Amino acid sequence: MLDYDREAKRYDESRGGEPRAAAAAGAVERLLPPGARLLVDVACGTGIVTTRLRRPGRTVVGVDRSTGMTAVAAARLPGAAVVGDATALPVDSGRADAVLMIWLLHLVPDPERIVAEAARLLGPAGRLITTVDKNEGPFAVASDVAELTAPLRRRQGERPDGYRRVVAAASRHGLAPAAETAFVGAGQGRTPRQWVEHIGRDTIPWADKAEADELCRALAALPDQDTPRPDPVYRVVALARASA
Repeated sequence: MLDYDREAKRYDESRGGEPRAAAAAGAVERLLPPGARLLVDVACGTGIVTTRLRRPGRTVVGVDRSTGMTAVAAARLPGAAVVGDATALPVDSGRADAVLMIWLLHLVPDPERIVAEAARLLGPAGRLITTVDKNEGPFAVASDVAELTAPLRRRQGERPDGYRRVVAAASRHGLAPAAETAFVGAGQGRTPRQWVEHIGRDTIPWADKAEADELCRALAALPDQDTPRPDPVYRVVALARASA
């Protein structure tokens, strides 16, 4: 896994920067319950999304387990960025109007304990707002890269942040789907050449080494090697108390 303490200072520029953060914050705003006054952003990272959710009369708290990330977030969220664990959040039960998890659940082996903790924080009309199926974002829009990778991607089991898996975990803690939106990672579409570099550098969850090598050869044979394919589209869902 990425060393977030080490990467904190350059993390934003390598992950879409201000444009992606603005798009993510806009998606969250569309899903917030009316009159939300206390938001808890879990795995807030550098606070680049969190800070955009601040409003008069609204308190936004960022929590991250990385001290490096929290230090960067603290400059954006004075007095409102704390080091903490997603399974033991430093907020009283029933206090939050929304718990946010943007690009968190794809990093954990099982969402259950984190979803349970979010449910503990939520008030009666509160919402858990989370990204789902994050790794499918780059393939949401049809392209030759999406078509080439589809057989391998379809074969993998449900990911920890898979929509069905997250909804199932939420249902065990009294939460049900309430709304959904999406946002575009502007300027983040990769070229075939960049995909080959990415796959060679990182482990992709839906291919072993031999399959990855074969895939890279096929990607390298695609036309327009330096033309970016469509920008990723990230899916965001809101889950609320079933009675809300």
